[in-house]
Amino acid sequence: MFRRGVCAKTLGLTIILVMASGAGLAQTSGGGASLQVSVVDPGGAAIVAARVEVSGRRNEKQTLSTGQQGEAHFTSLAPGVFKIRVEAEGFEPRVLDASLKAGANRVKVRLEVARIKEEMLITSDIRERLTDPRGIAFTTVLTEEQIAQLPDDPEEFEAVIRQMAGPGAVIRVNGFAGGRLPPKSQIREIRFRLNPYAAENHDASLIGVDIYTKPGGDAWHGTLNFGFRDEALGARNAFAPVRGPDQYRRFGLTLDGPLWANRTSLFLSAEGASSFDSKTIVAALPEGPFNDIIRRPSRTLNISGRVEHALTNSHTLRAEYQRNGRRQDNLGVGDFDLPERAYWTEHTEHIFRFSDTGLLTRKLVNETRFQARWHSAESDSATRSPALIVLNAFSRGGAQVRSERHIRDLELADNIDFAFDGHAMKAGILLEAKRYDTSELRNGDGTFVFAGLDAFSAARPTTFSRRSGEPRVAFAHYQLGWYFQDDFRLGKSFTLNFGVRHEMQSHLGDRNNFAPRVGIAWSPFASGTTTVRAGAGLFYDWFESDYFEHTLRVDGRRQRDAVVRNPGFPDPLSGGTEILLPPGRIQSDPDLRMPYVGQASVGVERRLWDRFQLRANYFYQRGHHLLRGHNINAPMPGRGRPDPTAGNILQIESGAGSATHGLNLNLNPGQFSRRFYWLVNYSLLKSVNEADGPLSLPADNFNLGAERGPSPLDIRHRLFALTNLKLVKEIQLGMFFHANSASPYNVTTGFDDNGDTVSNDRPAGVGRNSARGAAHWEVSTRLSWGFGFGLPSKTGQKAGRPTVTRSRGNADALGALSPDASDKRYRLQFYAQAYNLFNRTNLINFTGVQTSPFFGRATSALHGRRIEIGTRFTF
Repeated sequence: MFRRGVCAKTLGLTIILVMASGAGLAQTSGGGASLQVSVVDPGGAAIVAARVEVSGRRNEKQTLSTGQQGEAHFTSLAPGVFKIRVEAEGFEPRVLDASLKAGANRVKVRLEVARIKEEMLITSDIRERLTDPRGIAFTTVLTEEQIAQLPDDPEEFEAVIRQMAGPGAVIRVNGFAGGRLPPKSQIREIRFRLNPYAAENHDASLIGVDIYTKPGGDAWHGTLNFGFRDEALGARNAFAPVRGPDQYRRFGLTLDGPLWANRTSLFLSAEGASSFDSKTIVAALPEGPFNDIIRRPSRTLNISGRVEHALTNSHTLRAEYQRNGRRQDNLGVGDFDLPERAYWTEHTEHIFRFSDTGLLTRKLVNETRFQARWHSAESDSATRSPALIVLNAFSRGGAQVRSERHIRDLELADNIDFAFDGHAMKAGILLEAKRYDTSELRNGDGTFVFAGLDAFSAARPTTFSRRSGEPRVAFAHYQLGWYFQDDFRLGKSFTLNFGVRHEMQSHLGDRNNFAPRVGIAWSPFASGTTTVRAGAGLFYDWFESDYFEHTLRVDGRRQRDAVVRNPGFPDPLSGGTEILLPPGRIQSDPDLRMPYVGQASVGVERRLWDRFQLRANYFYQRGHHLLRGHNINAPMPGRGRPDPTAGNILQIESGAGSATHGLNLNLNPGQFSRRFYWLVNYSLLKSVNEADGPLSLPADNFNLGAERGPSPLDIRHRLFALTNLKLVKEIQLGMFFHANSASPYNVTTGFDDNGDTVSNDRPAGVGRNSARGAAHWEVSTRLSWGFGFGLPSKTGQKAGRPTVTRSRGNADALGALSPDASDKRYRLQFYAQAYNLFNRTNLINFTGVQTSPFFGRATSALHGRRIEIGTRFTF
């Protein structure tokens, strides 16, 4: 048997070597090169009928036009340096150099709209490109090869993208926000762009993440992938008594190709996962410490389809459908919550998207987007019994969760670009309409709260609360925003951009929500090595419909909260000292206003040694009219409650503020070499605010100023680093490192000393969020190896790519890694992905309740080392 195995391995190795040598001989004997040129517009859509001219040093010249997928295919080229010139009606011509090697090569070229050149007199001067607010400065781009080395798990993949972008980043896919990210095999590039003062932006986010999917090819292609993880490949959690059950099985399938040659392309994808992991329980019971783990199953299935149709050479329609579903069990268990606290939830989401982008005239570009979303969710508790909460010691009883939610969401947006006399202008409108039909009753069986184990042993709860009434609520919610923006060039090296955005919504009386924005871009040196950007503006935030829903549901009539102080146990009305309060409610302040943030920033980007890009950006944010919760019927010392006929009245008010200082540093060498790519991001942040949210209550309802303290997002230091390294042959290594300093947490006494029935009182002299947890860091890596086989690919889509020489006038050309022997029809790749490679114990959930036996200590940790193995087959 051993000899048979050796013979089989030897035979397989011989076949692979013969195939490889045959491919090499074919390339050597023919000595020819082929080139695929993909031409796209600024939004990433394919440009049809673009004229592509390829000329070499030996007077070689070929000219072709791009097809419906924006691609031109050149054959019978001699290896060497070629000049590529691309022209298309309505777009600015581009010229770039490419070094072609024997075999298949590929390059992508992005064309800018020609009107900008005509009206603003743009030339090849690099300063004009750097001072374009929508240009290449302050932008980091991940190409397909770099994206391929990111995690294959969709959730881990999105987490890495968010770590790269930093807190608050807004991610858009082909212009749409929300929904799931597309499979990484369908992503052409990811752009991290710093242009915060564009009037089209709703959010006060410094970084916008734009994800562009690939244009369709002229032949059918697909990928099939599978990933597997098991506890045998991982490490025990630091708080688990034993290595807990952990299994993850993931599959994915994508398929794309032409439906109508040179007109219509179809993209299909399906991905699903069946998994379970372990959540640790660390609690203190009256009989002693309790330490256990619980298995949490999860199932997901996501399918999507996208159709792209070229109406004309410069007009593209795109329609997309997504169906995302997930079922999770044994949620709500872990940390101090015992197994009986479990509940399950199931989500189903349907999304339909439609976009129309194209030139209306030579000087006018229009984009229309429409999105319809249907979301349904259902949750229920595993057990039905009153909950017992012993603060930061243990919790048992029912989870008090029972809900069914149906949401219908429509979004319509239109943006139009136009220019004249040195002005590049943009205007647009956004309308959102939502319809909610929900049924929800939380805490329907009641909850006892105990200050600590001693109080529990003595059967002395602090409070008993219970919510009762009608669970169903139905309402509509509308939001409207419009904007105008002008980018005015004052010279080759200086651009002024200014604009205004106006927003309003239902359920708020204020309508005067105008948000002016202004920014500058300046490139002071003729070499274009330095770019300065600065700006300031206002950004309004929505009053979220979820909070409005609470005011409708718990209004004292439909649903009401009954609270008993010093109740008996287990019968809350049998203690002899109990005080039953009248029903409470949640309401909005009649003078509630839309919150807003004032933001200012200045940044410098410097090119070092024609290779490295060093970027520094400082920003300051000041929040006004931020939402907070306030118990306006809290008992006044010695005088009782202002309204003795009511219990707690939680009023949502727009009276909180915040202040944030931040410094972001980015070092990006771009394509450092044909085999090596890396980047580093660092941020320094200080953030204070006065509330954790619209439904959070202060420790003292008569001293709201005492709530000013570190924000939960006040993580002072964050560091992220990414590397991609092509080792030998088809072996590639990707590594990413992220670290952050400790986050704040609150310290409380565990008692209700002021009688407002909320056990969030802090010790004298102790501010909100005054304590700090522990720092986190983690290293993850992905090692992959692949090979191609079969006949050469018809389009060379799977082929290697040329090294692009980026002149200063063509800094936005898309280059990639050097060519490889992957120009085969089929390709098989194997990978191993390690998360938290060094099994670092990252502590979380620090206890701030002084009556807890765990006070000042962590009771859980992030995942230890996990290893996923998988394969990807491309055809």
